[in-house]
Amino acid sequence: MNDLLDPRAAFVYAIPLRTRFRGITVREGVLIEGPHGWGEFCPFAEYDDREAAGWLATTVEQITVGWPAPVRDRIPVNCIVPAVDPVRAHAIVTESGCRTAKVKIADHPGSLPEDLARVEAVRDALGPGGAIRVDANAIWDIETAVHHIQLIEKAAGGLEYVEQPCRDVEELAAVRRRIDVRIAADESIRRAADPLRAAVTEAADIAVLKCTPLGGVRRALRVAEAVGLPCVVSSALETSIGLSAQLALAGALPELDFACGLGTVNLFEGDVVADSLRPVDGHLPVLNTPPAPDPARLQRFRHPDPDRVEWWRTRLERVRLLLP
Repeated sequence: MNDLLDPRAAFVYAIPLRTRFRGITVREGVLIEGPHGWGEFCPFAEYDDREAAGWLATTVEQITVGWPAPVRDRIPVNCIVPAVDPVRAHAIVTESGCRTAKVKIADHPGSLPEDLARVEAVRDALGPGGAIRVDANAIWDIETAVHHIQLIEKAAGGLEYVEQPCRDVEELAAVRRRIDVRIAADESIRRAADPLRAAVTEAADIAVLKCTPLGGVRRALRVAEAVGLPCVVSSALETSIGLSAQLALAGALPELDFACGLGTVNLFEGDVVADSLRPVDGHLPVLNTPPAPDPARLQRFRHPDPDRVEWWRTRLERVRLLLP
């Protein structure tokens, strides 16, 4: 395995985003080739090496043994609406072909008026039959969450769920007792000390799973079984190479009651593969093997900063020492 994860053989990419998302404007990561195809290692910069080890375990699974057999061949997905103005939000939804939209909110202090306008625009674009879910990224306290969710639900004409409105499980449970909207747990599962023991059934109605930080498709399936809630598979903002593992997880789940948050390649200015995993009619295909990068696109998105390339290769070297 050490030969497979040789930092000197890794390709470091940098792809601009269309809109600032999750506080970044450029997505960086590493591509690695193995006997079963290509994989991706792209933990966000603020994650420590222990957390990053889960991302690398996903890469190893992908390039060495592949994924379990799927039980479905395509996945319904939501479109992603970043913290943009209402006009842009409306256009994103209209152009996506999706019937479910995930709207980023609470992007900065005092964002509530912008959030309300954004979800109103999304509802107008979707029409009455579409589903809206919002993601606050664990930013609120209990009282703020209850107040804001009630206002946002009204502006949206109904919410499918609110994702991780507060930081910890106790706060989620307190909010859940006071509102009628479903609560989805994300960080409370994937950033738990042991996701297999994440006790969220009293705090959430839905589990958001991201196989990339959870350590691979097989481990994420065990987490889904242990959590015991309906699941939504969501992207960790990967290229199509990394995203294919998330689709493999969604394809292998025994039940899939909700659209998944996997339409994120549309947030990128480009991709490292020729046939990007972009939704068609609100769906994405489940692949048997990861897509291979396109040489011309690798050249286009090769990271231009030698210091940053070295940073990623050094990080890969440290994290691979943490794997079993």
